[in-house]
Amino acid sequence: MKEWSDLTTGAFGYGPWAVAAVLTALVSWSIWWAVRYVRADAMTRQSIRQAVRVRRTWKRLAPMLKLSATDKTPTMTASLANTDGKPIKPRVLVPALKVGHDAYGVIAHAACLPGVGLEQFQKAAPHLADAWRCTRVAVTQDRPGQVVIRGVRLDPLKFKTQHRPTGEIPDEVARWDLGLDEYAQSVSVDLTQVPGVTVAGLPGFGKTSLINRLICDWAPSPAVQFVCADGKVSTAKEGDYADLVKRMFAFVGDDLEAANALFKRLVELRRVRVSAAKAVLGVQSMWEVGPSAVWPLVVVIIDEAHTYFRDHKGSDPKTKRLAALAAENARLVEELVKKGRSMGIIVVLATQKSTGDAIPTFIRDVCPVGLSFAQKTAEAAVAALGEDIRDWPDANPTNLQDRAYVGVASMSHPSQRGFIRIRTPFVSAQDSAAVAERTAHLTADPADLLTTRLSGIDLTKTGPDDVPPLAA
Repeated sequence: MKEWSDLTTGAFGYGPWAVAAVLTALVSWSIWWAVRYVRADAMTRQSIRQAVRVRRTWKRLAPMLKLSATDKTPTMTASLANTDGKPIKPRVLVPALKVGHDAYGVIAHAACLPGVGLEQFQKAAPHLADAWRCTRVAVTQDRPGQVVIRGVRLDPLKFKTQHRPTGEIPDEVARWDLGLDEYAQSVSVDLTQVPGVTVAGLPGFGKTSLINRLICDWAPSPAVQFVCADGKVSTAKEGDYADLVKRMFAFVGDDLEAANALFKRLVELRRVRVSAAKAVLGVQSMWEVGPSAVWPLVVVIIDEAHTYFRDHKGSDPKTKRLAALAAENARLVEELVKKGRSMGIIVVLATQKSTGDAIPTFIRDVCPVGLSFAQKTAEAAVAALGEDIRDWPDANPTNLQDRAYVGVASMSHPSQRGFIRIRTPFVSAQDSAAVAERTAHLTADPADLLTTRLSGIDLTKTGPDDVPPLAA
């Protein structure tokens, strides 16, 4: 008896300490949440309250939306407890839900159940939007057996954003970060093995800022070199790229002859790279080893592309000369787009309306990535994004003409079906200039880099074993 008394006394002696520990943990947790709530901005505080409401009402809401499963097999505990022989009631199983939040709304992770999977959650999405007081709800699969439910209370497309370049070398050279989609999720596109990109849209709606971000994000990498033809200006000191010219190894304005000479120069670079690839890289395609400082990815930007391809009508000598230059420009750019991919050349073409007279269809239709900011006509939307855009009226760029949608583009993303809308951020001229200034020393002509590498070597008489490959 004495031993039992000592044991119980010891156990109950720890009771107050255990209670104190639990209370301390609860108080600490409450203080942490209170501080987090107070420090959050008004939008985030509203999302926190929304997330609490979603968690509190989920077990009641899920069965109402048929997002629950009935288990008629009794558990072992229920069977042992059933002493009166009455039938055991089936259990109603509700998917486990973990709810997070951000400034725009809630992000919930739900576990699937037998008969309650991705399809059932997607069907219930409009009703979840109503119950959670969201503008829209999207459901995607996170991993097998789990879905992500994204609910936005506020439309991310209507909130202007700004991008501040970090100045750091990107982890993936060919990864283009575009902005936020209509669910405030980051959107990027992999330009590895992509021959060309088209960007269309009305003036002043974000085309150049989108390209500026690409340059600013990739500029810190010595494995990328830029070249630009801007049909809006006459000299490098004018226009939207004036602050970035220091990071470009070549630049031309609206002069068709100068542009023609540049395109010939780039075509010749491609041809020399083809001859040198096996000797220098040890492979036929640059993408098998990736870009490097010696063999960089060449980003060719052609802004206001219609300037260089427009069909000039007239019989006078000057007009005939312009028409011949435009036709040859189209042929040269076609060669870059169709044959430059494996050699590490990607062409970005921007224009207001990417119809066949602005970007010839034999160029436009082989560019797999296309974006369009606001358009005035259905014809222009189809030219920019293809016939399928007619089946996605919500994403049609003709709906983006309101000034609230400056910086919003539509695109078909390889990772999902249909079209999405993206809020692209604004990049200030000051930030662009700062990036160009800090990275100007990295600018180099890819042809000169190759010439240095192959100094004294005649490629026409050289085998793949005669030139050591690039260092890993």
